[in-house]
Amino acid sequence: MTLRMPSLIAACALLPSLAVFTASCGEAPPAQLPPLSQEALDAVSDDAGAPKDQLARQVDELFTTEGLGETRALLLLNDGKIAAERYGEGYDNETRFISWSMAKTVTAVLVGMLVADGLLSVDEPATVPLWQRSGDPRADITLRHLLQMRSGLRHTEAGDPPYESSEVRMLFLDGRDDMAKWAKEQPLEAEPGERFEYSSNTTVILADIAARALTDSEDPEARRAAVNSYLQERLFAPLGMTSIVPEYDASGTLIGGSLMHATARDYAKFGEFMRANGRAPGGEQLVPSRWIEGMVDPSPVSELYGYQTWLNRPEPDIERPHPLFPDRAPASMFALIGHMGQYVLVSPEQGITLVRLGHSTSAERPPMLDQAADVMALYPVAGE
Repeated sequence: MTLRMPSLIAACALLPSLAVFTASCGEAPPAQLPPLSQEALDAVSDDAGAPKDQLARQVDELFTTEGLGETRALLLLNDGKIAAERYGEGYDNETRFISWSMAKTVTAVLVGMLVADGLLSVDEPATVPLWQRSGDPRADITLRHLLQMRSGLRHTEAGDPPYESSEVRMLFLDGRDDMAKWAKEQPLEAEPGERFEYSSNTTVILADIAARALTDSEDPEARRAAVNSYLQERLFAPLGMTSIVPEYDASGTLIGGSLMHATARDYAKFGEFMRANGRAPGGEQLVPSRWIEGMVDPSPVSELYGYQTWLNRPEPDIERPHPLFPDRAPASMFALIGHMGQYVLVSPEQGITLVRLGHSTSAERPPMLDQAADVMALYPVAGE
């Protein structure tokens, strides 16, 4: 008996190299990736600590992929050295970018330096005279409560309509000339320490407390000078953050929850300072390491938040999309996060700091963060 081979199998055996048959005969070959542009390749250093072509492609996709928003600046440091740096059209390494809420983490470091100087205490009642009147329940609010966004004050960060939110009213409407006064006047809506509520108003209260620790003067210019000099001498100058410009309101209070301006490189320097547990590049300990540890330790009421710092921890009961990506990076990763997609992502176990600045809507931020996670995934976790 003569066995007849089915024609399809025969074709596959005789013509294995013809691509027309590959879909039927076996697995299709991997799709050919488009060549990288020179701009994409030039953005990555030769000693980036990751495969250059892979890193260049992942960085390029943050700038070119539809649906991620507009990436205006990206800076990646590996063990303190620039691994990748790229800017969108119209931006460069001298452009100052607005911090939005990334400023909150800087304010927490300011408070930490004052605690180390013995001028403030985290577990004593916050030094807000308005709250110390007899019978005022706000007297139980501590500095730690404020740092961890669990003061219990009625501070609604986002409102509908927006002009009814506490943030907008404080920054732009009836509270704009004395933001801390407006924020401190709000009543309690929960017991101090009971629940987490993210609030730019809270950070302005912290900035006001810092100013009062540095000067007794109510003169706006004296308050601005006291805080600005302290920040410049004790933090910005040792870190080489020469571009940073903090904003102050008409009463001289640092708008520490949302308004600082700096280059991508200076934001990266701040991230590296935190990765180094509070040390400057020259080795000087600018804030105690235990304070940085407190900043990246979850509060009792939220795994996502420490002292004015976002954490890459799982949160089972979270109602909104996770602000980071706990399924794709170590739990030790933490971040400065600002409105519309400003990020400083710091992963100590991977030895990297990633700065992404730009403009992404709420719908664009999750896929954009997923792409940022692709960049970070090229770096191994220590010990694995």
